[in-house]
Amino acid sequence: MSPTAAHLLPRRAVLAALAAAPWAPWAGAARAAEAAPAAIEIESGVYMLPGARGQPTPENRGRIGNSGFIVGSRGVMAIDAGISLRQGEALLAAIAEVTPKPVKLLVLTHARQEFLFGAAAFQARGIPVQMQRQTAGLMASRCEGCLKTLRRELGEDEMRGTAVPRPDVLFDETTVIETLGRPVLLQTQGHSSGPGDIAVLDVRTRSLFGGGLLDQGRIPDIQDSRLDGWHLALAGLRTLRPEVIVPGHGAASAPELIDTVERYLLRLERREAALLTSGTALSEVPDASELAEYRGWDQYDTIHRRNASILFLRLEREQLVGAKGGQP
Repeated sequence: MSPTAAHLLPRRAVLAALAAAPWAPWAGAARAAEAAPAAIEIESGVYMLPGARGQPTPENRGRIGNSGFIVGSRGVMAIDAGISLRQGEALLAAIAEVTPKPVKLLVLTHARQEFLFGAAAFQARGIPVQMQRQTAGLMASRCEGCLKTLRRELGEDEMRGTAVPRPDVLFDETTVIETLGRPVLLQTQGHSSGPGDIAVLDVRTRSLFGGGLLDQGRIPDIQDSRLDGWHLALAGLRTLRPEVIVPGHGAASAPELIDTVERYLLRLERREAALLTSGTALSEVPDASELAEYRGWDQYDTIHRRNASILFLRLEREQLVGAKGGQP
């Protein structure tokens, strides 16, 4: 293993270091343009490749989502694959720096662009891609459009060879993967942060990859969500008793991240319900939805304002349906 490929530190030291400087692996555009970040070993055999802060840009090459992998005695599972074929190849290269063991599968946790499109690099090598069935359906329904937009935003060179993946293995219910030589749980509770979004738990170390369910230091995006299902899913994550969490975006974190994400969702729900009750106009909702304690989170000025409008409209629609006796 290359000494620069992974940095094995005690768990609390890793969490403290990443929390203090969560975007250090991407300290500037020049670093982003040079290479993928090195894999960080957060627990024995469990690695993450951190993404950058912000939205996809040519400067960060769209590398904003976290990915990772788990090394067992018989092989490797990769988790989320980046925004392009190039990023999928970089993830495979990072795995090869750590271990010569074969990559058995790639698991995609949810249908957001910065986690999906690197899958082609795995399939080109005969490595199967596994997804929850509802998540795969959402990806198929919209991600060709995402890909066209990314080609415009990031450039044809960055996205060359990238295509919407077709998963090789679909599943519906929570399942356990045994092929690595260490058990890995794929947990789904239906429609939560998105249709079929899953979390991935390495049972041996209680390391949890949160996917779309958990972000650290970044506003959670409710666009694809059912909030009641999201709350149920977060309760389900607590029952797994994770020791360390790799979120979809942001730094590796302690299990208290589950509560942090849930508090934001609850605060948002209370604020939008109050605005609806007070008769606030939709045009006023983004400005009226200020939640000062989250102003420092990534994408506060974009995703939070959009969340506010989305939830306000949902609540308004529910109110109208209720007033009509349940008839749309």
